This record gives sequence, C-alpha cells and structure tokens, in this order.
Amino acid sequence: MKKLLVVLVSLSFFLLPLPSFAADQADILQKIEALSRELNQLKQQMQETQKKETTKEKRITAVEKKAEEAAGPSWLKIGGDFRARVDSLSGKTHDAWVFGPLGAAATAGKDVKNDSLFTNRFGLNIIAKATEDVTVIGRLLMYKAWGMGNTNPVTTNAFFADRTVFDGTTGHIPQDNLLRVDQAFVTWSNIADVPVWFSIGRRPSTGGVPGNIRQNLERIGTGGVPSLLVDYAFDGLTLGYAPDINALPGAYAKVCYGKGLDSGFRPQNNNLKDTYLFGFDVVPYHTENLHVELNWNRGSDIFARPDMITGIPNILPDNTNVGEIDWYGTTVTGRVGDLNLFVSGAISKSHPNDNTYGGAYGLLWDTTEGKKSHSGNAIYLGGRYDIKSIGTKIGAEYNHGSKDWITFVPANDDIWTGKLGTRGDVYEVYLIQELNKKPIANRGKAFFRLGYQYYDFEYTGSNNWMGAPQKISDLTQTGGPGLPQFFEVLDKASNIYLTFNVLF
Repeated sequence: MKKLLVVLVSLSFFLLPLPSFAADQADILQKIEALSRELNQLKQQMQETQKKETTKEKRITAVEKKAEEAAGPSWLKIGGDFRARVDSLSGKTHDAWVFGPLGAAATAGKDVKNDSLFTNRFGLNIIAKATEDVTVIGRLLMYKAWGMGNTNPVTTNAFFADRTVFDGTTGHIPQDNLLRVDQAFVTWSNIADVPVWFSIGRRPSTGGVPGNIRQNLERIGTGGVPSLLVDYAFDGLTLGYAPDINALPGAYAKVCYGKGLDSGFRPQNNNLKDTYLFGFDVVPYHTENLHVELNWNRGSDIFARPDMITGIPNILPDNTNVGEIDWYGTTVTGRVGDLNLFVSGAISKSHPNDNTYGGAYGLLWDTTEGKKSHSGNAIYLGGRYDIKSIGTKIGAEYNHGSKDWITFVPANDDIWTGKLGTRGDVYEVYLIQELNKKPIANRGKAFFRLGYQYYDFEYTGSNNWMGAPQKISDLTQTGGPGLPQFFEVLDKASNIYLTFNVLF
C-alpha cells in the first residue's frame, strides 16, 4: 500500500509546475508518513480484532462442549412431557334395562356429572443408539386422578367398555402414581444396506394421525398407526420398506403383527385362544404438506372377558373367543399455508364364530337374530388454523360412527369414552396458546389447550364389540328391543377441558 502511494505521488510530480514541486516537497513527504502511520494503526487494530474473535470462538466452543456434556452422550437422548388437566363433565342417561351384579334391573334416565376432574400425566422418553443402525426407544408413563392413589380410578367402568384398565390401556387411563412402561422397542434399519427396517417390542401404536393435530404434537414416524383404527399399546413387530421414488416422496410400506392377549395354557382357561392383530400399512406419499395413508387390519380370535366387556367381574364368568374383525381405512392430512386439514374414513366388518357369551351375547349379535356378520363405518375430519405470530392455534373436529361401527381405540385420550368409537356424532372445538418462550430442550414447548366436546349417541355399545347395538331412543326401563344392556346408557354428554402441557 505504501509503495503504491509513493508511485502515485511520484507520477503527480510530472503534472505539477517546477516551482510548486520544490515548494510542496516537504509537505508531501509529511502526508505520506502520516498515511503510513495510519495504515500501521489499522493493521494493528485488525490484528487485535482477529485475536478477540479467535478468543470468542474458543469460548463458544467450550460452552457448546459443556452443554453437550450436560445433555449426555451423543448416543443417548432423554426427554418427556408433563400435562396437568381439568375436565368438567356432564351428561344424561336414557331409560334402560341394565345388567347388574344381581341381574337385570329397570334403570331410569338421570343427569350425571363430575364438575372438576383433575389429572396429572407424566411421560419420560429415552432414545439410545446401541450400534450403527440399531436404536432402542422407551417411554415410561404415569397418569392419575387427583385424590386417587390406587388402582380403582374414578373414570373407569361407568358407562363404556373402553374405560377399563388392562394391558394395552395402562398409563392411558387415569390410574395411580406408578410409572409404567408404555413403549419399549428396538429398531434395526438399513438392513443389508437397503431401505428396510425391522422393529420389535412394545409398539408406538397410540396417539397416531390425525389425532396428533389436536394434541399439538408432531406426527409419529413410520411406527405410527391412524388414530381412527388403532389406539392401543400393542406388543408386536413391524417389517417395513421405504423405496426412493422421485414421483412418490416419503413413500413406505410395512406389515405389522401384534398380540392383544396371551391366553395361557390350554385346556385351562376355557380353551381361550390368543388374540392377534395383523396389519398392512401403505403410505404412497408423504411430505410436510401432504400425507396419504392406506390401511388394512385384522383382529383374530377376538376375546370376551367379563371385566372388559361388562365392567362387572364374574357376572358372566366364561372367557371365550368370539370371532374376527377386519378394518379398512384411509387417512389424508394436508397443510395449506397455516391451515392444517385432515379427513380419515374407515370400514369395520365382523366375522362372528359360533361362540356366545353367557349364553346370550356374541360378536355384534345376540340370540334374537343369531350369528350374523355386520359392517360399520366411520368418518373423522377437521382442521386447525395456526396464527404463528402470536402462537395461537384454533381447531375444530367432527366424527360420526354408524350403528355397527367398532374400532380398537381403548387407549384414547378422551374421558367419557373414545370419541372415534362413538356410534353417533361427536363435535369438538379447541384453542391452543403456546408460551412465547425460547426452547432449551430439544422438544422444548409449553402451551395451554382449552376445548369443548359434545357427544350425541345414537346407538348403544360404543367402543364395545359384544352384543347387538340398540337405538337409544327406543329403550325403556322394561327393556324395549333386545337384551339387557351391559352399562347404563349414556344418551348425551359434554366435556369442557383445560390442559397445561410442557414438552422437554
């Protein structure tokens, strides 16, 4: 730089008159020396700045390293969630002829309510990379009602069969303060260096699409199951394949197998057979803005047990298998700007065997009509609009189930009964408000959710595969059509709920 200035100044000498050259020579030399000093100062300042930046980068690296050490090793991730919830429930039962411990009895319709049901739910998630392409995932879950510390929760066996605590619903129905295993499975991916995976253990078969939208949760990955068909903590396995097809981004297919009941040794236990669930799931298209899913499931050797079906242990003592059920479903979710939309539809078809239960009830049939296959259907649709600037999300949903609709969603997150198994109509609106707080944890998020549900039951037996459904408006205290009901018949019901959720 200094040499360049000297050259430029020297050239300018030829453009100046000789008298002025002599007069200004000393002044020019002084200016050159001043510019040189300023240049040296700038160089020194740049060197000092570079040293400061280097020191700053070292400090940042050290902080990041400490943060990584505090978070745990790279092969292990720990997270979870906590939810506090309050529900205000009110409903009305219908006149009916209802089974009780001493036999059938005339039961008058009445108003029922629980003004303030408080619950806490805590989940702990663990993801561990054991080897290359082999990952272990676990989830522990505790869910209890305030003021109830035993295994007789206030929410079970009142009006519906799915509000019963057993293997696949434990941790998903308010129970007690024990932390139980909800998920525990291992996944081996990229088998033989091709996009094939194998997974086995207690499956992530709860909280699937599109139900995750109202829960304000991310979609479960390839292990998930549509919420209209299955919401149950299955023990089982999956074999999947995810081809790389440009025209079908994110496409994959998988076959699933699960066990819903191990019957133990035969001929003890009334020769009861194991209950299995087989499934085939195809996702031909999956992107951030569009998800399409097709399903077929079969429940084999569906069981009947008194504590599950009637809510009254030992009233009908025999355990038995009552047949098979097929399910066919389609789910489409999409996003247009800040609007999330979804529609999910399904068909159920029963295949009863010759077994009856207690001499009267079978798989969706009773002795008045004999053994007969029945088909049901359901539709589930809704949307959520996200106002990202203020963290507010507004949603609305509707679902309808026909007379003979039966699904397998006993681990659902609804208090009255799983709304997606309702034989009738359910309406729901909700508002989510996220806290404007910077996330610290990987999944860090906190939000409130305020919602309202309204159930309009048309037929009896929602979420129950035993016995013939009866039109509720036709029932009387002296029986009306059909046989006595297992439960008091809920006709209309509503629920106002408020949750505070924290994810970490």
